Amino acid sequence: MAILDLKGKKIFVEVEGEGPALLFVHGLGGTTTFFEAQARALAAKHRVVRFDLEGHGRSELSGGELTIASFAADAIALLDALGIRSADVVGHSLGTIPVQHLAAHHRDRVGKVVLLGPIREQPPAGKEATRARAATVREKGMEAVASAIANAATSPTVQRERPELLGFVRELLLGQSPEGYARACEALAQAKAVDLSGVETPVLLLRGDDDKVSSNETVVAMAKELAHARTGVLEGCGHWTAIEAAARVTAALTEFF
Repeated sequence: MAILDLKGKKIFVEVEGEGPALLFVHGLGGTTTFFEAQARALAAKHRVVRFDLEGHGRSELSGGELTIASFAADAIALLDALGIRSADVVGHSLGTIPVQHLAAHHRDRVGKVVLLGPIREQPPAGKEATRARAATVREKGMEAVASAIANAATSPTVQRERPELLGFVRELLLGQSPEGYARACEALAQAKAVDLSGVETPVLLLRGDDDKVSSNETVVAMAKELAHARTGVLEGCGHWTAIEAAARVTAALTEFF
């Protein structure tokens, strides 16, 4: 674990294991711990790299605006700092958009790709709601939204049978910087769909059947645009895939990589 200076940004990074590089990019309200189960397992054969997005967890906010492009640039800067020329990449939720950006525009730096709960450009109503959430968090703090988000984004199965996971998601959200979270919301609201037609790398798209954020229609449309796509559905799982279906996600990643 370390805080690295990436072109003036203080970014929290975790690196473990030896072998082909595997980069994890968490989503809105997440941290490196979101991928704890997968990182532990895959570090047996991979050099696993995780980092907190700027303004999330233990990574500080810089003076600049947060954007999808800035998240992608930070990922490239991290690979450069670690001497990694190319890496397989896993993204979740918001994190899938900069990963799509990397796959489309930095093809020589990206191997295989896994998108968990993949999303693209939000519809107008979604953008408005996301900007409204940013305003709420700035005014009232993370406490104003954490419970509602945790309940809406996890599956009824998890809430009924594994309530401790619901508590973990809520705790991740409560630990975020309100300003960092708000700026990330604004980055999501400003995000544009990435043209995936030129992506040649194999891509695995996984979503939960109870995911209200990543729709089946989105996954199907992305799979049609990609040259080499596989899709999968996790039963009894909501949007926080790597936590809600930890063993199944780990198995899918292990097989894919």
